[in-house]
Amino acid sequence: MTLGLDRLRPSRLCVRHGHRRPSSQARLTGRPKARFGVGLPRWTKLGAVTNQPNPPAETPAETGAEVPAEAHSSDSTMQHEQYQIRAEKRARLLREGNDPYPVELPVTSSIKEVRAKYADLEAGEETDDIVGLVGRVIFSRNTGKLCFVTLQDGEGETLQVMLSAREVGPENLEAYKADVDLGDIMFAHGRVISSRRGELSVMAAPGKGQEGGEEIPAWTLGAKALRPLPKVFETEDGQSVELSEDNRVRRRYLDLIMRPAARDMVRRRATVIRSMRDYLHERGFIELETPMLQTLAGGAAARPFVTHINAYDTDLYLRIAPELYLKRALVGGVDKVFELNRNFRNEGADSSHNPEFSMLEVYEALGTYNTMATLTRELIQNAARTAFGTEVVTLADGTKYDLSGEWKSITLFGSLSQAVGRELNAQTPREELVEIAEGIGEYIPEHYNRGKIAEVLFEEFVAHELWEPTFVRDFPAESSPLTRSHRSEPGLTEKWDLYVRGFELATAYSELTDPVVQRERFEQQALDAAKGDPEAMELDLDFLEAMDYGMPPAGGMGMGVDRLLMALTGEGIRETIMFPLVKKI
Repeated sequence: MTLGLDRLRPSRLCVRHGHRRPSSQARLTGRPKARFGVGLPRWTKLGAVTNQPNPPAETPAETGAEVPAEAHSSDSTMQHEQYQIRAEKRARLLREGNDPYPVELPVTSSIKEVRAKYADLEAGEETDDIVGLVGRVIFSRNTGKLCFVTLQDGEGETLQVMLSAREVGPENLEAYKADVDLGDIMFAHGRVISSRRGELSVMAAPGKGQEGGEEIPAWTLGAKALRPLPKVFETEDGQSVELSEDNRVRRRYLDLIMRPAARDMVRRRATVIRSMRDYLHERGFIELETPMLQTLAGGAAARPFVTHINAYDTDLYLRIAPELYLKRALVGGVDKVFELNRNFRNEGADSSHNPEFSMLEVYEALGTYNTMATLTRELIQNAARTAFGTEVVTLADGTKYDLSGEWKSITLFGSLSQAVGRELNAQTPREELVEIAEGIGEYIPEHYNRGKIAEVLFEEFVAHELWEPTFVRDFPAESSPLTRSHRSEPGLTEKWDLYVRGFELATAYSELTDPVVQRERFEQQALDAAKGDPEAMELDLDFLEAMDYGMPPAGGMGMGVDRLLMALTGEGIRETIMFPLVKKI
């Protein structure tokens, strides 16, 4: 059951890094006074451009770093100047024998660990506990003989580091001012204290390694940032100026540095995926891996990406769905199976659609679309509880969304009939359905059968109104070629689509297990393809042969992982995917 999970519309058919740099001793005993760079201004914040005069001129060859062409073209003049200044610092450090990109750093603790362990320190309280930690410089304030720097780790945790001339030495302090910029990754070593204002801090100082090892510097660069971080600020009237959506998507690394919500999404997505695996493992399901390169693009109605294998001199397709392989596992006796997979559909890319997407598919022998509905509801509710601690989640706009309890259930034709004000069913003539569609300005291609047209009408009249979690049941047989016929309603199949907040999230079937009927369905798909349907399925003879050996009664479900994060967070699909595909510029 593979839905068009790259889309926000219902699918039409069969939807589913310590070290010391080599000469770190120079940081402890002093350094040459001659410099080609200058220090930070008195205070600087994350994203601000340092107000530095131009250093003595050096050519790119002299600095050892060529300024990329884009620094001249797309970046501002100030950014270009900053790149030059930082590149010159890098080159100077290398000439002095100080590697600005050390292979390791003597880290002993994370910022998060320090914050947790010393959270109860009183203002002005000091300890003799020594830590070595690393983070990105997001704030710096220089006050002559005392400098303050805030480091941020990958989880967004921050910690203040204090560098005093008394502890690190005047020359070493001046070196810090000259070498370190906002955005640099920096290592700090020293005692854990609480400042007079109550700010948990590390008082930087050199020291010895374990068991009298090599001397550890008070600070050292972990990585020199050549580009300044973007400006983010708040205007006088309270408006936030942040990265644009396009910049967030194209440069996700900057988004992760600058925006807590982006970091939160990464961790919430990981938590949700882990919760789904745990839920299914606890219930005896076995996780499988099926091929991404396939000789036939099957298991869904979608346009595939085509590639070529030279070894066999034949075309292959990127997987549009794992369904037919997972069903082969059912034939082989793997009665409870699932896959968290990547699928690829050559159908569109924008803020709502991504051609590469993640999906969960689940199959259970002796299950039905009814048992799949219960499993799906419980799986989603468990994901919400695991990731957010509640089944009533808070969306991006601040509104609440209730996923608790039992969920509403309606039928496709029942809800459609109510919406259009006339009785429609699986036997309604195609002409009547086309007439209704044309009445609302909907173009219907010639190859659309009655089932597809009914789904188009449902999308237009009903789908966008389904805000609360709703199972839409009993779909037309013509548009559901892999689904068992309804046990009591002729012309319908035992299939449901789950709608959440007006978009399709998941689909499930009582699976078709009769190989003869399945062949007939595939043959009809071939006829649809001949009529011009670009999404019609191909005849998969190998799958039919597998079914000939007997596939047990089963229920199956497919759900988009990206869409599940959309449902739980209220964010768009380009925010729930770490690196969505965007057009090259």
